[in-house]
Amino acid sequence: MPVRHQERHRIGRIGWLRATVLGANDGILSTASLVLGVAAARGTHSNVLVAGVAGLVAGAMSMAAGEYVSVHSQADTEQADLARERKELKVDDKGEHQELAAIYVARGLDPPLAKQVAQQLMAHDALGAHARDELGISKTLRARPIQAALASAGSFAVGAAMPLLVTAIAPVAGLIPLVAGTSLAFLTLLGALAARAGGAGVTAGALRVTFWGALAMAVTAGIGALFGTVA
Repeated sequence: MPVRHQERHRIGRIGWLRATVLGANDGILSTASLVLGVAAARGTHSNVLVAGVAGLVAGAMSMAAGEYVSVHSQADTEQADLARERKELKVDDKGEHQELAAIYVARGLDPPLAKQVAQQLMAHDALGAHARDELGISKTLRARPIQAALASAGSFAVGAAMPLLVTAIAPVAGLIPLVAGTSLAFLTLLGALAARAGGAGVTAGALRVTFWGALAMAVTAGIGALFGTVA
């Protein structure tokens, strides 16, 4: 019996990869920007640290809540569509066969073959066939709210800890350049790793994250300096 070859595709990573990259990127960027803003406003070293810790905790909880609510809404929509499809299969089985066959015809199968494929797939798992080919819902891409929330919160906390650690050990005089420089380095590395994991261009991914990170930190530091001068 021949050994079945199972290919591993990157699309299976999209759920956790998106949440993890988004969380870590936000953790580094928002915490570094917050620290730089308070430091530029002439806050004391302890004030800067307190602001950074508060940003880590608040950001992680916000990311978890936001991801859970957002992805749960997607899951609710999927469940509603599946319930509707389940009802339609009971009410009009013949019509659902024709609908599925028409989908396969539109994808290039001859009508007789499309009809045969629809019959066999529906005999095996009617709801699964319609979920996959009519609704675009698959096991790989199905919404997982808890997984997304935990991945976002955990990765945010890890990302935020990086500029916070630099803030804790950096001398007051060099705090701003050290936090800004190391945070940009962290963002560049994150962008490169995320691009590599997703199969995209590493250089483009790293530059994209670094550019927007530098812009965000520069704007926040500028606003902090402005308020510090006014105060």
